[in-house]
Amino acid sequence: MFDEKTQKIMDEVVRLKKEKNAIILAHLYQRPEVQEVADYVGDSLGLARTAANTDAEVIVFAGVHFMAESAKILSPDKIVLLPEIEAGCPLADTITAESLRKKKAEHPGAIVVTYVNSSAEVKAESDIICTSANAVKVIESIPPEREIIFTPDRNLGDYVAKKTGRKLILWDGYCNTHQRLTPDDIRQAKAEHPNAKVLVHPECRPEVVALADGVFSTTGIINYVVNDPGDEFIIGTEAGIMHQLTKKAPHKKCYLASKKLICPNMKLTTIEKVKLALETLEPQIEVDPEIAKKALQALERMLAIG
Repeated sequence: MFDEKTQKIMDEVVRLKKEKNAIILAHLYQRPEVQEVADYVGDSLGLARTAANTDAEVIVFAGVHFMAESAKILSPDKIVLLPEIEAGCPLADTITAESLRKKKAEHPGAIVVTYVNSSAEVKAESDIICTSANAVKVIESIPPEREIIFTPDRNLGDYVAKKTGRKLILWDGYCNTHQRLTPDDIRQAKAEHPNAKVLVHPECRPEVVALADGVFSTTGIINYVVNDPGDEFIIGTEAGIMHQLTKKAPHKKCYLASKKLICPNMKLTTIEKVKLALETLEPQIEVDPEIAKKALQALERMLAIG
């Protein structure tokens, strides 16, 4: 599947993992060769759980900055490496701790639910974290009389509000990659594949979600394809998921809903950078202890809910 040069680097990464007592965690949006050398490939919830429970001394996080920060918060005694330090998240950048404090002042007493796609500083200002896999469950855990501020993804917030019947105060942020997917893209894909079911991520805009047969996290999409009796699916999330779909459901036909579904930040991490990170144990991620302590409380509340 991979050329000789790439395979050689992958083999070296596997050797270095053992030498450094390291674990590689990779998000489903990563390049195929990076996913292949990972010890765990999954969505934000699964990655967080794995980071919290690993016995490895070194965590190499093939993802973006907020993910590596969360790993460091959950495993403060571990060395956490982010192979590409510039791998950020435009969604996470739509909110700061200061701007969240201002919003909290406008709604005293409100519970702040923050999507995991956020900085450590923002998590520290939040009451509980959620992922796309458990956002509905998190909202349902909050007493119905409590006001809820949901940050920073307005599309995920809109989906959760409709699923739970709760009124949420939504932050005006969104994922640039998922926002590119339009209803016209879905209609075009359906015209080309009329028998395929449409599965989309809840970060997609509401009018796209309305056209879907199913709305799931990345892991949820994979599980649906594997277990559903159907054999054709239109996939409305980042292109990296197609690698695992091909591996886990090789006899099913999955079509990416749009060629626009590529996250440039996720693709910054290469197999060469993973190898270099293991060789040098750099770049390391650090989080201010006071911020980490507050953020940990919000993350642990999420993990307790599941």
